[in-house]
Order: sequence, then C-alpha cells, then structure tokens
Amino acid sequence: MTPGHPAEPFWYALTDQHRAELREMGTRNDYHPETVVIREGERTDFAFVVMDGCVKISATGRHGYQTILGLRDAGELVGELAGLDGGRRSATVSALSAVEGLLLPADRFTPFLRRHPTAAAILHRTVSMRLREADRYRSAAGSEAVPQRFAALLLHLAKRYGLQVDGGGVLIDLPLSQEDLAGLILTSKRTLGRILEGWRTDGIIVTGRRTMLLHSLDALRTIARNNP
Repeated sequence: MTPGHPAEPFWYALTDQHRAELREMGTRNDYHPETVVIREGERTDFAFVVMDGCVKISATGRHGYQTILGLRDAGELVGELAGLDGGRRSATVSALSAVEGLLLPADRFTPFLRRHPTAAAILHRTVSMRLREADRYRSAAGSEAVPQRFAALLLHLAKRYGLQVDGGGVLIDLPLSQEDLAGLILTSKRTLGRILEGWRTDGIIVTGRRTMLLHSLDALRTIARNNP
C-alpha cells in the first residue's frame, strides 16, 4: 500500500511526438543506487522522468524521523511541482536501484506544457491521482492494523517488483531497509521487527540484508484481509 501512481505513468501516457520533444530538450543521466537525485530543501528547477529503475521519495520530520512517501519506477515523473514553481524541494528523491533518468529543465518544460494542453492534462491527472492515493494511504494508516498494512505492502511489492525463485516463493528485488519498510507503513522499526520475527517463525517470509523472500503469498493475503 505504498502511495502510488496512475495506472499509466506520465511518460507512457504521452504521444510519440511528446516523448520525442522531451527527449530533445532533456538530459539523460545514470545514477548508482543510493545516489540523491533531488534533495529536500534545495531550490532546483527541473522535473525528472524515471526512464528505468526505481527511486525512493522521502522526507524528514522535525525529530529526524524519515518518512517514505513512495516508490516511483519507469515512466513516472517526479519533482514536477517545485521544479516548475521554483519553490524549495519538499522531499528527497534517491535511486533505490540503478536508475536512468531524464532531467527536464523548467525553462523548457513549462513552455512545452503550454504548447501541448494534452500533455498538461496528463500531468494534472498524475498529480491529482497521487493526492487521492495519499489520502487513501493516510486513511488506511488510521483504520488498519500494522500487520494488515505491512502484508498489503509486501503483496504490492511482490506484484510490482517480485521475482519467482526456484523452489517456490517470490523475491522482492529491491534493496529496502527495515527503516524504509517501516516508513512506508507509518510505523516504528521496533514494531516492524516484531512482525518480521513472527512471520519468519511461521515460515511466511525469509529475510536477509535488504532482501526478502515471500514464502506464502496466501498467508499474506489472509493477513491483508484483516484476519491476522
């Protein structure tokens, strides 16, 4: 249940002509895992399209607690608000895996949106859907138990990023730390650790350093249906 993205990411919803024009105006860069692409509090004037790989969106609270706002992968646009209005960045964007990205400078991206109302409408839809998804996410955090939220998150990650392994099970192919996972479901690392310990004992999951193998998707589905 990570805060989400439209069913058709921004880049893939555009026409071929739109994409060609953006490629021409943008700059393609490669980023190693854990590289910061956008830093919270900075003033930078570009939007960023994830062409390949996965990025993590995070923000730091008053007491230093890191909140993971979501994961974004191929085709998705990030940093569009501050990149266009010149405000300070409200979150940090960092590469979770190896990432290929397209930087779109505001002084060229803004006129592009004015010239192409259809592309501007796609951007508006992207922002609106993220806001609605964030509202659903906050509502779930207040009404669902932590194990239920965590099971739903793992099922989402398995569907989007999972790899089938020999002998059964699904490997989540993302280097997420316990802090990352706890942030995604708005709980503490200690609470998450207790859940992981119980699920390991029950044979539902196997964990390693930033790896997780899901042995029983059926058990996770049962928990996610609020029957832990």
